[in-house]
Amino acid sequence: MTAKAAGSLLYLDGVTVSFDGFKALNNLSLVIAKGEMRAIIGPNGAGKTTMMDVITGKTKADTGDVYFDGTVNLAKLDEAAIAELGIGRKFQKPTVFEGHTVMTNLELALAGGREPFQALFSELGGDARKRIDQLLELIRLTDRRNWPAGALSHGQKQWLEIGMLLAQEPKLLLVDEPAAGMTDAETEATATLLKNIAREKSVVVVEHDMTFVRALDVKVTVLHEGSVLSEGTLDHVSADPRVVEVYLGR
Repeated sequence: MTAKAAGSLLYLDGVTVSFDGFKALNNLSLVIAKGEMRAIIGPNGAGKTTMMDVITGKTKADTGDVYFDGTVNLAKLDEAAIAELGIGRKFQKPTVFEGHTVMTNLELALAGGREPFQALFSELGGDARKRIDQLLELIRLTDRRNWPAGALSHGQKQWLEIGMLLAQEPKLLLVDEPAAGMTDAETEATATLLKNIAREKSVVVVEHDMTFVRALDVKVTVLHEGSVLSEGTLDHVSADPRVVEVYLGR
């Protein structure tokens, strides 16, 4: 274990994943600090989804180290155990309980280990209700708390799912293309939301929308063919001729 790994929240070193001879990840190394938000960009097939699959335990690396919170070897854990450690993942398509209200969705998420049936028919304590009120304000859905989730716009469903993940108190939030399908106003609000979340959590955002990435104003990692191609500010990577050739110039 290196000092770099010990001081990080997420540490990937030399991670390789092959599928039928194709290297989806090729000696990938990445370090995310505690409290950092990082944007991950790159062309289709660059390895972004596989990287998140490895972090969450859905896919096991062939070689390399994957450590969380400085000491926990994620390679030895399954998906459920990794989620319990405090790694939350938001997929591109929102998955909320559309027949239930916005508030009930958050109640179910806050319930944690309780059975869904119990969660639906049990009274929440004062602390839980206070937390839900905080989440509703954060995700801009206070005035929609009694709406069925299915009546929300696409962007609002994305915010609700982010709120549901936050209800589980993750240390690291992995967010896949949150701006996809959103209006300009929703995109701007989502950037603000993620920046607010990043004040207390580490956040990794995979995104294609460069306007959205610029609004995040964070360090950017460019993946290509399963490896880090370039890293730095958006202006820095945008000026990298290799990035222009394989991604931005397309």
